[in-house]
Amino acid sequence: MKRFLCILSFLLCAGIAAVAQSAENKAEEQMKQAQTLLQKKEYIKSRYLFLQAYNAFSAQEKYAEAVRCGAQVSTLYHRENYYKEAFEMCRSMEQLVQNAEQKLGKGLPGLRYAINKERLKMYTALKRTAQAKEWLALMEENAKASRSDSIREDMLYTQANYYHTLGMPAQGDAAFNRLINEYKQQQKYERVNECYHTLIGIARRSNNAALVARTYEQFNAWTDSIRALTEQDELNVLKQKYNESLKTISEKDGSLSTKQYIIIGLCLLAAVLAGALIFGGIVLLRFIMLTRRQKKAIRVANEHNEQKTKFIRNISAQMEPTLRTLDASQPGVRALREFAAHIQELSDLENSLTEVYETREVNVGYFCEEILAKITPQVPAGVDIAVNAPKLSVKINPEQLERILLHLLHNAVTYTPEGGKIRLEFKKRGAHTHQFVVSDTGCGIEAEKQEELFKPFTEVKDLTKGDGLGLPICSLIATKMNGSLTLDTTYTKGSRFVLELRS
Repeated sequence: MKRFLCILSFLLCAGIAAVAQSAENKAEEQMKQAQTLLQKKEYIKSRYLFLQAYNAFSAQEKYAEAVRCGAQVSTLYHRENYYKEAFEMCRSMEQLVQNAEQKLGKGLPGLRYAINKERLKMYTALKRTAQAKEWLALMEENAKASRSDSIREDMLYTQANYYHTLGMPAQGDAAFNRLINEYKQQQKYERVNECYHTLIGIARRSNNAALVARTYEQFNAWTDSIRALTEQDELNVLKQKYNESLKTISEKDGSLSTKQYIIIGLCLLAAVLAGALIFGGIVLLRFIMLTRRQKKAIRVANEHNEQKTKFIRNISAQMEPTLRTLDASQPGVRALREFAAHIQELSDLENSLTEVYETREVNVGYFCEEILAKITPQVPAGVDIAVNAPKLSVKINPEQLERILLHLLHNAVTYTPEGGKIRLEFKKRGAHTHQFVVSDTGCGIEAEKQEELFKPFTEVKDLTKGDGLGLPICSLIATKMNGSLTLDTTYTKGSRFVLELRS
């Protein structure tokens, strides 16, 4: 019995380690795929995978990798002018680093530098000079605290780019000169060339002819000096090789016994290597066996998920014949029928999330007015309902969009008292992004229920008062429409739902 418990404990530990290793490999693979998509300029897919990798690395407490992925997410957000999401990403990374510092008992200025650099980029792009200057000063503190040469060099580069971008050439030249002098002292001549080319590019973008001319003169002077330095370096290398050759000749005049000892040592080394190869083969064999067990465990888990889905479908299917025998006029029977239909639809949607709905051009103004006309008969007296949408053509799936908006408006009508207001609005958020917003001045949604709002089966309910599956189904439909459905938690006058679609 004792031996059996030991074996069971060992298998449990091995299983936990295997799951952890699998999660780690998945995070790294997501990051690699995101980088590949970024090179192909598929920015939305790249941003999604970087965000997944960020969450995975955060859970694994791999803070450097998490911040690296989070910075890419922030960059891709503000590239498309999603500054709110980009700043939220920076706040999330900052909270992660703060928790890491508390857990490790030490500061992580290098990671804070990377986060603050993203903020500097955004404030510079938004032309908010005061805020950008504050973050630049904070980055200098981070760079000093990190005691990292690479971060210090990047700080000088960032300062130079910042000052030249905002039209402060004196400060920009000073930062570039400090960086160039350091590279010259370290004999990093390629980096010096990069600095001059970067400065010329900045001057051209800002149409600063004087800076272009001055930089070209400095670059030409540097090119002449580096040519002389290179020739001197080549001469020094030749002298060094000559001296090394003389030393090698003198060393070869040693005794024959020394060579014999070397041969014996090589034989011993070969024996050690052979033993290491045998040991490596044993380890590799054990790894192959463990991998097979992992694949089997994954296959079993997938089979269990498929069985669970079939089980839920079977429950819905088996309920249907019985429900047909009951009096459909009874509220409880109608509620059970709707519940069974919603379960079936929820299962079908979860299994087809990768199948995006087809879209077509629709005039959004007329479309929203038709939606309002359908819901108006349900609106009680004393409730003001209106639509605000321009006569603009967009690509949508009108059938599925109508279903979501009618559900949101129905909920708004249900919970808005006399004297309240309900609004359906359309907002353009970019070349390929738009939003449908449904807001009301009703009782709102309790804070503790907001996080579970789009998750099915989170509470036991009286089915005659609704099964709570409407919003989860709408959320899945929004996903299949290449969008998302969210609750605006900053809205405090009632409830506001935002349906964002991307074409």
